[in-house]
Formats: sequence, C-alpha cells, structure tokens
Amino acid sequence: MNTATAATKMSPETASLFDQYVIPNYRRFPLSLVRGEGSWVWDDQGRKYLDFFPGWGCNLIGHCPPLVVKAVQEQVAELIHVPNTWHMEAQGQWAKLLSERSFGGQAFFCNSGTEANEAAIKLARLHTPKERYKIITFEGGFHGRTYAAVSATAQPKYHEGIEPLVPGFVYATFGDLEAVRAKVDGETAAIMVEPIQGEGGIRIPPAGFLEGLREIADENGLLLIFDEVQAGCGRTGKWFAYQNFGVTPDIMTLAKSLCGGVAGGAMLAKKEVAASLRPGMHAATFGGNPLAARAGIATIETIDQENLLAAAGKLGGVFCELLEPLVAELPYVREFRQLGLMIGVELTVDATPLVQACMDRGLLINVTQGNVIRLLPALTSSEAEVREGCAILIEAIRNFKP
Repeated sequence: MNTATAATKMSPETASLFDQYVIPNYRRFPLSLVRGEGSWVWDDQGRKYLDFFPGWGCNLIGHCPPLVVKAVQEQVAELIHVPNTWHMEAQGQWAKLLSERSFGGQAFFCNSGTEANEAAIKLARLHTPKERYKIITFEGGFHGRTYAAVSATAQPKYHEGIEPLVPGFVYATFGDLEAVRAKVDGETAAIMVEPIQGEGGIRIPPAGFLEGLREIADENGLLLIFDEVQAGCGRTGKWFAYQNFGVTPDIMTLAKSLCGGVAGGAMLAKKEVAASLRPGMHAATFGGNPLAARAGIATIETIDQENLLAAAGKLGGVFCELLEPLVAELPYVREFRQLGLMIGVELTVDATPLVQACMDRGLLINVTQGNVIRLLPALTSSEAEVREGCAILIEAIRNFKP
C-alpha cells in the first residue's frame, strides 16, 4: 500500500513565495504538487499520492492523459490563440462532437463552469419575454462564483458579505416538485438544476423529479437548464448525466473535465434557443481557443477509444462493493451515494479531519458540506488502484474518532 509521511511538509521557499505574493483566499494544504500521471501525483519532496479527487474533478481521464498532452503540444507550436472573430477548424469539430453526443444543439465556448452558467442565465433571459426574468434554482446547488452564478447558488454561506445579489433567482427544495410548482409565476423564465448535485454532497434526485421538472417547464413555457459542470462528459457512465434519466434539457452547461484538465467550458443549447444569443450579446475572449479545442477533442477521443463510459459503471460498482457496507458497520456512516464515478459517503459528524488522515496515508480525497466524503476519481483508474484507495479510506474511517 502506498503511504506518505504523516509529517507533511513542503519547500519553505514555495511557502514563502505564497505568503508574500499570493492572496490567501484558499485554505491550502502544506503540499506542493509537481508531477502527475494517471491516478497519481507527486509532491516536491518526492512523496506519491493516489488521487481520488484529481484536479477538483477536472482530471476525469487522469493526470497528463497522453492524447491530450500530445494534442496540446502539437497545437501550441502551431497557433496558441486567435479571437472568435475568426473561424477555427478545431472549435467547429469540437462543437460537432459534443452536439452528436448530446441533444444536437449548438455550442458556445468559454473557460469555466461559472462562465458557462452565466451564459445560460443570459440566454434564458434573452430567449423569453422581457417581463419573464426569474430563474428557479435549488437549495444545496452550486453554480459558480461569479455574481449571477453565485446568486443562483442557493447556499447562504456563499452570499455572506457580498450582498446585494443579482435579482431574479428563486430557490426551491431539491427533489420537491410541488415546491417548484409553487414558485412558478408570470415572471418565471427558466428552471436551472444540477441533475446530480456535486458540491451539495453527491445528491441524486428522487425518481421522477427531473421528469417532473421537464413537465413543469413544458406546461409553463419555461426553459430547462441542466448544470452538468461536474456530472457531464462521462462521469456517470453516460456522456451526460441527463441521459441516465431520460430527460432532455433545453440548455446544458459543461466544464471541469471537458478538456482533460485544460481550462475550458461550454454551453450547449437547442438550435431554436441558441438563436437568441445574438452577435454582441455575449462573448469569452479565450473561449474555444485552439489549445482548449484540441484538448476537448482529445478528451472525447480518449473516452471513446478506451471505452471509459463502461469503465465508469464497472469501477463505480467496485466503490459500491467496498464502501456501502460501512453504512451497516459504523453508526456514524449515514449513507452511501453513487452514480458512475460520482461518489459520496455521508457521515453523521464532521468528516473534515479525514482529508488529512487520508493524506497522511497517501490518498487525496475531498469533504464537502462538512460531512460528505466526495470522490471523483479518474475513469482511467485501474480496479487495483480503486481497491488500494478504498482500503486506505476504509482504514481512515474505521480509525476515525467522531
């Protein structure tokens, strides 16, 4: 079993640089990561870690995936950036690949999930009558850090100190269709939802919920927006999470794993809706740039060539086999939730200390909402790596003193 020393340290020179020159808006662990390959990363002291939360979910196909590395290396020597006032063949090809794997819409490219959601919010308001501007979002959801996206995020902790928020967002209870119906009025333009809440704790919707949202949207002439920034691009064993539920949105947002670790985001919209995003109404300077486009194409090619959609289901089953029994075994393990390689283990107590406990054992994980262990491992992980990582996690949980 891989282990790292419990006394986690890093180069004092790196620590000094950050202390002096970098705004401390992140709670950073005392690690400086310098290299990655597949499911593994190494720090500047030569210690090796199995990464079950690679790149905050961005490294869906592992660290430094070969096809992405090759594509970016080739592209950076040919053309790094040109503005979107010109055509780029790779951007058009990338849009085609995404359209063919989803609902046949058109793509707007940007750089991140919050930008993709900003574009979706704008498009929803542009596509509906001027008096219809409200968007229903859901408690526990997360849509990003820019002003409209954070206003759409129905979690008060993200609003503290930055009010007033952007008006027009109405919050409903995730999973409660009647609560949604009660929020709809003559000023409502759209419903915006994560088909699986990620930062909210890997919350999978109850049966019929997403189908019900589609019905409410159709009955009231609303747009249905799916935020698939975390769940999309194969994470759940389907190209997009909505395909697990048989419900098609009008607009979908993507980022994180879209480009295999390279920064990139996208909004896809049905053609009749996309037409409302007219020239001059929205833009992203670096959106769909040649490097991101080539990386996005290479990511899709990797998933196809290595049959990684099937791998998500298979490896998800291994996580279920190993981690679900903890619910019956330990009184402080409340629930196990999983779809593909979106995995959550909810405790009845604060789980934050487990991040350090696992790190000391050579495993990188995440805790969200204070008490949910969130795992977003790479689709390219081997079964042996999954079993090794789960053994470390199980040991840490069993030795946990709540």
